[in-house]
Amino acid sequence: MMKFILWLVFLAPLLNNFYLFMLSIMLFTFIFLYSINCFTYISCCSGLFGVDLISYSLIGLTGWIIFLMVLASYSVYSSNNNICEFLFVLLFLFMMLILTFSLDNLFLFYLFFEMSIIPTLFLIFGWGYQPERLHAGYYLLFYTLFASLPLLLGLFYLSHFSFTFSYLYLSPSLNFYLCLVLIFAFLVSAPMLFVHFWLPKAHVEAPVSGSMILAAVLLKLGGYGLYRVFYFGYEYISGYSYLFLNIGLFSSFMVGVLCLYQVDIKSLIAYSSVAHMGLVICGIMSCNSFGFVGSFILIMGHAFCSSALFCLANILYERTSSRSLFINKGMLSCLPGMSFFWFLLCSNNMAAPPSLNLLGEVFIINSLMGWANVLFVLIMLSSFFACCYSLYMYALVNHGSLYSGYTFLMPGVLREYVLILLHWIPLNFLVLSFSSFSLFI
Repeated sequence: MMKFILWLVFLAPLLNNFYLFMLSIMLFTFIFLYSINCFTYISCCSGLFGVDLISYSLIGLTGWIIFLMVLASYSVYSSNNNICEFLFVLLFLFMMLILTFSLDNLFLFYLFFEMSIIPTLFLIFGWGYQPERLHAGYYLLFYTLFASLPLLLGLFYLSHFSFTFSYLYLSPSLNFYLCLVLIFAFLVSAPMLFVHFWLPKAHVEAPVSGSMILAAVLLKLGGYGLYRVFYFGYEYISGYSYLFLNIGLFSSFMVGVLCLYQVDIKSLIAYSSVAHMGLVICGIMSCNSFGFVGSFILIMGHAFCSSALFCLANILYERTSSRSLFINKGMLSCLPGMSFFWFLLCSNNMAAPPSLNLLGEVFIINSLMGWANVLFVLIMLSSFFACCYSLYMYALVNHGSLYSGYTFLMPGVLREYVLILLHWIPLNFLVLSFSSFSLFI
């Protein structure tokens, strides 16, 4: 694993070269995916590093999203907006996320989990759009820190009795409060309803790169952390999982209703992320193999879908300087190519075949119906409202009359079409290897 860390360290001289840095990250991702053997168990790479299917997938996802973040941030390069510092922040964030996903030591996992917040905060503060980005950054920082301090104390408590921080060897005697502090930080990061207020603010104020990494990877740290805590605390936490399962299912339905009230494109996509992550929490908290597999598939599918939707929103913002659904309408007449991608991704957002979202939701619905038949009402409503807000967003952006204040809108360029296509291809073609997703159970 150290060879990949050193590879990233030696990318530092390329920070002055935008295109070479971008291609190096893409090459890094492909070489990582083809050189690491992915097992059904946690295989030791070297020292404290251990990789299983979840770690392998999330590190590959992170590399691909970082590459696409650089591709999406051409405006930073063209305006020479501190491009060297921008690429350094992305490189540092990539290193922190690789260390977070590949360590089997829970204390170091916590350390790098928190350190990944810092470059995200710099992205929002340094390259955000409105002065309110300071407020959004403080929300992000204090929500995550408030929930993470009890987690740190809980980890020290566990290590005091188990003499190790490795989740492979922990044998704790848990109680309700210890169970709560171990999973609460990850539920805030996911985020769960009632502790989700930081997410829409951070998404709305972040640049496109910040929104992409938040939606695609940083939300997934919550699901990844829950998997790792369940590795040693499954027997006890499963006794209290019904509390969080009900909140997750309720959030998937309730936030779907809230999406229909949004007039800001990025805010609508951010709230739809909360609704999808509610289903991920439901799948994990159902404590059965269908739920675990479905949550993992939905994590991967939502990462590509939500990141691509934020890219589409940014493409409109760069042309109209507005995120309002009332101003960005009638785009079918002037950006027909982008309208096609809006259609494809809004369809995937409502879990239309053959996307990973559909496969994940089928597994999660199976697990929830096996857990309690009465949940079918909330499941039906959450799926219905997911369809409603996806259609609402597509119809308002693409149909209607073009805003009369626009005299000319620049058509889509090749870079933008490639950017969206590189999200859409893995989202729809990874379904072909769906049997691989269940290997970690």
